[in-house]
Amino acid sequence: MAFNYMTAQEAAEMIKDGDTIGLSGFTAPGTPKVITDALAEKATREHEAGRPFKVNLFTGASTSDHVDGALSRANAINMRAPYQNVPDLRKRINCHDVHYFDRHLSEMAQEMRYGFYGKLDYAIIEAADITPDGEVILGTGVGNVPTYAMMADKIFIELNEALPSSLLGMHDVVLLQDPPYRREIPIYAANDRIGSPVLKIDPSKVVGIVRNNMLDGVKPFTAVDEVSQQIGSNVVRFLVSEYKAGRLPKEFLPLQSGVGNVANAVLYDLGESKELPNFMMYTEVIQDAVLELLKKGKCTFASTCSMTFSDDTERKLFADIDFFHDKILMRPAEISNNPEVIRRLGVIAMNTALEADIFGSVNSTHVLGTKMMNGIGGSGDFTRNAYLSIFSCPSVTKGGMISNIVPMVAHPDHSEHSVDILVTDQGVADLRHKDPEERAKLIIEKCAHPMYKELLWDYMKLGKGGQTPCTLKAAFEFHNAFNETGDMRNAAFGKYC
Repeated sequence: MAFNYMTAQEAAEMIKDGDTIGLSGFTAPGTPKVITDALAEKATREHEAGRPFKVNLFTGASTSDHVDGALSRANAINMRAPYQNVPDLRKRINCHDVHYFDRHLSEMAQEMRYGFYGKLDYAIIEAADITPDGEVILGTGVGNVPTYAMMADKIFIELNEALPSSLLGMHDVVLLQDPPYRREIPIYAANDRIGSPVLKIDPSKVVGIVRNNMLDGVKPFTAVDEVSQQIGSNVVRFLVSEYKAGRLPKEFLPLQSGVGNVANAVLYDLGESKELPNFMMYTEVIQDAVLELLKKGKCTFASTCSMTFSDDTERKLFADIDFFHDKILMRPAEISNNPEVIRRLGVIAMNTALEADIFGSVNSTHVLGTKMMNGIGGSGDFTRNAYLSIFSCPSVTKGGMISNIVPMVAHPDHSEHSVDILVTDQGVADLRHKDPEERAKLIIEKCAHPMYKELLWDYMKLGKGGQTPCTLKAAFEFHNAFNETGDMRNAAFGKYC
């Protein structure tokens, strides 16, 4: 079939106010880059003419400035899911210009197929190549595109000439059957392949192909700071102790790692460990550190949903793609984050928290309980099904004005029932087989910053009766003190006695 090539502006003109769009990609990799920029320009023109223009946007995870940034600045997003991390969109969400609902990443595609989110008008898919019969070599992120491509009425292809066709074979594209016909997912090791190397679409739905030549634009992470380095060292020391104690198999287990500087620090420390064996990863995102671990042989294989590499690292990958070709496999989010597979493989999950409370619950999403930061992402998918669930965060932020260990989290994303290990720059709290009071004492002792320990002990003294020694009227005193004075160290528990 002969496809129709067009400009990004021509594609954007076809999209109407109120349309629902599904995008390929997972974080910036694999995300469209030019049609959404043109769509933002169209929205601005429409608004200047006094006409409404907003679209509903479903993705795999976060996107990039070409999507969430440009469209948010143009106030062109009505509804958005399942995850985001662009400041312009965050502002729109927190002032209710955008209706954002925060979903577990493993659930988004299936819920779309279930009909929970209505009709999908367009899918926009980044591709390294497409054949006349509709076989697509995807880019550096997969996300939920198998579902979006199937359900969309019409499809745009962004043919990215910066992507080599040698990406063929690095994808494992699977579309699950829905209940009551769903079968088991036959992944028994992180490097098992179960699907197709290409995305197969109906070529008659492709209304246009738009060319671009752009890398993903992921910025490199800043150099690992002292706090992140200490957290990384604490995580690795804990894993070494578990391995030596025989609580981890001698073959070790696949690792999952979240995104950010702390996650990168943990991975770099793992790469230097002589006491842990080589390992595989079964995760949702691999970052710059993983490419180095693969090159060194410390990580032998990485199953992922996205190669979230900085542009310089992405160039290194493409320049040496023959070496990495059989060491990385990209899957859809509902496979990379699937609870069945995570539990079967015994994945060790390592994620970051905004704050944790003294009983082991974790807030991953809301600053001071109200303002959305990014979203829950895949942390819940992995946390609730991991062999070991590890959460980490700095003990304090903003120069000590905020304690990330609090009496009660202001927004609970992960309860104490799901969190096994809590790590800060101060130390490690192993919460397994501990009752609530034991957890509280351990977290204060091992994880809280010294400037907050006495305040937390003061809170503990208020508890009377019941299994969990919390005092509801004082539980948010840290947060109230910050809202009132700008410093949690001004918390005063004496007034509650």
